[in-house]
Amino acid sequence: MKYFTIVTVWCFVLGTTLVFSQTTNTKTEINQLVNNWHKAASEANFTAYFELMSDDAIFIGTDANENWNKKEFETYSKPHFDKGKAWSFSSIERHIYFDSTGTVAWFDELLDTQMKICRGSGVVIKVGNQWRIKHYVLSMTVPNDSSKAVIAIKAPIEDVIIQNRKSKL
Repeated sequence: MKYFTIVTVWCFVLGTTLVFSQTTNTKTEINQLVNNWHKAASEANFTAYFELMSDDAIFIGTDANENWNKKEFETYSKPHFDKGKAWSFSSIERHIYFDSTGTVAWFDELLDTQMKICRGSGVVIKVGNQWRIKHYVLSMTVPNDSSKAVIAIKAPIEDVIIQNRKSKL
């Protein structure tokens, strides 16, 4: 019985270590993917940037009208990349989470950008042996103490958008 207990504990420890190691390696892969994606944009490398996204990827930008599938986002982005300067985001904090299969993960990050601090959140999926960005949402952060001033700026523009979208429901 003592031998069985020792073997059971050893198997538990080994299994836990392997799962932790696998999760750590996968987090490293996802961090590298997202970092490389941001780097490709900062270097205006159109091909590298879009190759890191799944074929059915969605990108949601900071403007209420920016909800694009990959093809639409490529069309929007191409002139920026062609000028040799797209955008430059660097992560200052990132959290990664996994589903039970280990083939889907989601993350949130704070970014240092030309718009100051932004928040990005995304979903990545395993495609073959590679992780790809499937869904990404970029939003500007607004300090709570500045909300009223920001709302006053946004209201005339976004009231029109709200009415147009509501009329289509």
